[in-house]
Amino acid sequence: MNENEAIPFSSPPRRQPWNKGKLIGAKPPLRASHVWSIRTKLQLEGRTRDLALFNLAIDSKLRGCDVVAVRVADVAPNGYSLDRATVRQKKTGRPVRFELTEQTRQAIDEYLRMTRRKPGEFLFAGRGPGAGLTTRQYARLVGQWVASVGLDPLKFGTHSLRRTKATLIYRRTDNLRAVQLLLGTATYCPRTTD
Repeated sequence: MNENEAIPFSSPPRRQPWNKGKLIGAKPPLRASHVWSIRTKLQLEGRTRDLALFNLAIDSKLRGCDVVAVRVADVAPNGYSLDRATVRQKKTGRPVRFELTEQTRQAIDEYLRMTRRKPGEFLFAGRGPGAGLTTRQYARLVGQWVASVGLDPLKFGTHSLRRTKATLIYRRTDNLRAVQLLLGTATYCPRTTD
């Protein structure tokens, strides 16, 4: 090759973006009819653990990492579930107090009766001895529940469960600050009228 000849420049092939064709943005909350459908399906199939986990996730409004970290002592220190429970969030370090509905208490009590879990253990057991359910296992379960009632599992995720009850409360009360307190968020941005 001669030094004066131009070497054709070829750019490396463009990589396709990792999120091309995927849904982006916040995943929507479940509707009340979706919650009812999933609960009914889990009850009819006799999936006691899944029903207790689903109900707790909806009632507690916790992030996925906090739901799987719940211990028996947090919700049922004496063997029976409490009316109200308090869990310290991993992300913020703040305690969040939440009410357990009668339906959730019954599901947790039934699950505890069947599994005989003790107060020092994780409420929802994982694969290893003494290990809790992982967030990935929890996400797979949520995908299965959502798909079982005909919804797109790519559209809904673990955070959809966190947002569900908060959205229902906001729609009924129109009180943003109350929802922020229920979720344990640190910031408060009041609405301004311009």
